[in-house]
Amino acid sequence: MTSTEESAGSAPKTRRQLPSFLVIGVLSTLFYLGLFVAARWFTDPQAANLIALAVSAVANTAANRRFTFGVVGSEGMVRDQLQGAVAFLIGLGLSSGALALLDLAAPHASRMVEVAGLVVANGLATLARFVLLKLWVFRNR
Repeated sequence: MTSTEESAGSAPKTRRQLPSFLVIGVLSTLFYLGLFVAARWFTDPQAANLIALAVSAVANTAANRRFTFGVVGSEGMVRDQLQGAVAFLIGLGLSSGALALLDLAAPHASRMVEVAGLVVANGLATLARFVLLKLWVFRNR
């Protein structure tokens, strides 16, 4: 198959994958934000972000592995999670950066303002996650 034929076949596949990725992304974001708000009861924003993002990223990668990219079984699961950790680190950098900027701009911001900043950062991280998962983690499946 030529690279033109491969790219022509990839557009319909991507269109089929996007709805699943979006549903998983929305659910993962809600899960992440819920964990963040819960963790804020006992820790600072950066630690709460790390806890919430770490837990939700593992669940997100597992769900996308199965439902978006159709990978079943345990073969390669650890590798997929380790590669998914790169997307986690990008998300962590974006969300930690957003919280740090917010702390500089409004040191006593409400939880709602923190959550709003995290929603924006999470949106950017989601774009990066889809590209990484599609083109690197699950590209041959």
